[in-house]
Amino acid sequence: MTWPDNGASAAARHQLAADLAGGGWSEWINAFTAVPRHVFVPRFYRQDTAGAWQSVAWEEQGYLEAVYSDDALTTQLDDHGVPTSSSSQPSVMLRMLEALGADSGHQVLELGTGTGYNAALLAHRLGASNVTSIDIDTGLVEAAVRHLDTVGLQPTVVAGDGAQGCPSRAPYDRVIATVALRMIPQPLLRQAALGAVIVVPLGYGLARLTVTGPGHAVGSFLGTPAFFMARRADGEPPQFEEVARQPTTISRVPPTDLLGRLKFPASVALPGYHSCSWNNAEGELETVGLWTPDSSTATAHVSGAVRQCGPQRLWDTVEALAEVFDGEPAREDFRLTVTPTRQVVSYKGPDGPSWELPPSP
Repeated sequence: MTWPDNGASAAARHQLAADLAGGGWSEWINAFTAVPRHVFVPRFYRQDTAGAWQSVAWEEQGYLEAVYSDDALTTQLDDHGVPTSSSSQPSVMLRMLEALGADSGHQVLELGTGTGYNAALLAHRLGASNVTSIDIDTGLVEAAVRHLDTVGLQPTVVAGDGAQGCPSRAPYDRVIATVALRMIPQPLLRQAALGAVIVVPLGYGLARLTVTGPGHAVGSFLGTPAFFMARRADGEPPQFEEVARQPTTISRVPPTDLLGRLKFPASVALPGYHSCSWNNAEGELETVGLWTPDSSTATAHVSGAVRQCGPQRLWDTVEALAEVFDGEPAREDFRLTVTPTRQVVSYKGPDGPSWELPPSP
């Protein structure tokens, strides 16, 4: 059951749109004003003070305020209580939609249907016949179609691997992803028209590229920080028991750097990396852990003690990044060049430091 579009929800929706506009306006703000988010998020999950996930449904206190806040909302958990889908932060959604530059007549492919909310915004603005959305989770696809039907929008929504695109609806003038990617899948480039714009989350940033030829694209990163979930299990779990048995080395790079100024560069240099942290009894940061899909794992203590295991020496890469960047680098200074055989992120021009992304499947 979804909350009916009564006066309270309509007022909350209009207030969210006004807050997103910030005194300005655009056709995308009109879409946020028109499309009720609560239809697409009839239930979400939030953690209590003990870290346990609690379900919040439409009839419960605080639901409406949360749904029409500028916050990402966890909408699905797996059997282990790990989040697997969310409704993205509306201000980040708006920034991506504006960067997409889509206009009337453009055919748009969306990777990651999720709740269907972003597909609804696209369909409202561009017309449902111009929007194709794909998600690997058939349950999410079925629910999204129901949500879209509720608001009277019927874009093409299919179940499948978004990395393979949807060739039956190609070519696309615009491609947008609401799930984290480690590289630009070549099938998307092959299905994109010349001059098409692609906006996707890469690491802890948002890349905007222009297709310049078959399999080729160039672009840079938006200034907006962002984090999006991957839509499938991403490699092996961290090997914390194994790393605890490794010898200790001493690092001059504080673990807080990985959580702060080096967070985005590390996501470029170590595609698909994850991190976590542990606090001491006083609630102060004590240790940071990080791992990559190949099961490489490292821990860094505030004392400087570092342990590493696996095929990559992850903290060595963090130390190398600390040598490159004095302070927090601007995301806009990172450029992405894609060819059929290589994908390279460079910093401040072709002669600057560069990092190669994993090959496209």
